[in-house]
Amino acid sequence: MEANVPLMIAEFDSASVQDEAARAKSLETFGLADLVGSAELTRITDFASTLCATSIALVSIVESQRQWFPARTGLPVGETPRETSFCAHAMRGTDIMIVPDATQDPRFVDNPLVTGEPHIRFYAGAPLVSDDGVQLGALCVIDREPRAGLTAVQREGLFVLAANVMALLTARRASRRTDRELDEREAKFRILADAMPQMVWSTHPDGFHDYYNARWYEFTGMPHGSTDGEAWNGMFHPEDQPHAWSVWRKSLETGEPYEIEYRLRRADGEYRWTLGRALPIRDRSGVITRWFGACTDIHDQKMIQAQKEIVAHELSHRIKNIFAVISGLISFSTRQHPQMKPFADDLRERILALGRAHDFVRPHSEASRPSAVQDSLVGMLGALMEAYGGRVAILGDDATIDDRSATPLALLFHELATNAAKYGSLSSADGKVQIVIASNDDRVEIEWIERGGPPVSAPAHDGFGTRLIELSAIKQLGGRIERDWPAQGLRLRLAVPETALHR
Repeated sequence: MEANVPLMIAEFDSASVQDEAARAKSLETFGLADLVGSAELTRITDFASTLCATSIALVSIVESQRQWFPARTGLPVGETPRETSFCAHAMRGTDIMIVPDATQDPRFVDNPLVTGEPHIRFYAGAPLVSDDGVQLGALCVIDREPRAGLTAVQREGLFVLAANVMALLTARRASRRTDRELDEREAKFRILADAMPQMVWSTHPDGFHDYYNARWYEFTGMPHGSTDGEAWNGMFHPEDQPHAWSVWRKSLETGEPYEIEYRLRRADGEYRWTLGRALPIRDRSGVITRWFGACTDIHDQKMIQAQKEIVAHELSHRIKNIFAVISGLISFSTRQHPQMKPFADDLRERILALGRAHDFVRPHSEASRPSAVQDSLVGMLGALMEAYGGRVAILGDDATIDDRSATPLALLFHELATNAAKYGSLSSADGKVQIVIASNDDRVEIEWIERGGPPVSAPAHDGFGTRLIELSAIKQLGGRIERDWPAQGLRLRLAVPETALHR
């Protein structure tokens, strides 16, 4: 080719020449070393060679000391020195760099790749630059004969193929970043999980256990991996295994949180009471992707609680016996003083009412526990009124009570029920009582409504029962009482601060 043949050379932007140390660090993020002989990239170089009708096509990665070829067509060597690289020039441009005849280009005329194998004459290279400006190298086509350049189709095709190379490399870097971030997150999770006092575990969506923290293996003494899959159930007490398996299966089927108490075998062979809990992790569409759970040793707390229940049960039993002894003493005294029998009977009934209230709120075992919730006002009133055979209806809201408020409430409503049985609606076969409870802001209002009994009127003076009601409601509960005496039956309204009903 004549010396005066014009050269088609890409414009260089000196500002784009990067600091080599920073560029080398950026190159590492792509993980390019694993791409040697990449089938995907080789298909691109094969097609580039065919498209541009050249004997050689390369994907060239330019490093500080060398350029190397993760994919090459028509060239036997896998790398060459950086100082002989055409692509080191091409990657700095913004367009395809074309060298029609290297022997006529001052930059390459003495290049060993021109004067010797592979005797480069024609070169065209499309820069490989990432979205964040990292200059990797070039996709190039090379021929041993000078050429005027590329056709418009070949130029466009080389650009498209270079874009495909960068798409593959960018996707690879993104995947590596994601993998690295996941690895870092998993490492942090494992460190955190191993530092926890609880036993932590995780499963696939189908319940297959594939992770336990160090505390699990320390507690159970089992070899790592030996309780994967379904082998965990064998660590439970034989009596607890069927129930634990059933509860776990239900959570897997429904996605509901898993919670159960069971006995777990420790490394020394002792079975310890353990609280197991797990929650599902869901993706954006709501599909469960994993389960994460924890096992907490509650054996000591369980034993302490059992001892407390035994002591509390014994104390309650003794208190109940005291009620019985007092009732017996009253009966005994009545035989010595028959004239006191009416008063003694009333007193004994009040003591028995206190006993029923105490029995309702005292600590119970599973066998003796009332069917109603023990801190329930409705439950306690139901127990007190049970003797009236369904003639007392309890309506409206419920309220929380404790052992402190149960005593005055029991005395108050026992007194109302006793008076109703003697003089009011419950003294008649068709008479009934409604107890209506309403929770309003910071107070609880309770109405006692009698219907169907004999006509009533306000008493001429307050008796002991009335004073007892006022003592219970006003002095002990800090409430207030209103009474109406319509002919159809007594209507009493009791308003009590909510804070007086429970601690």
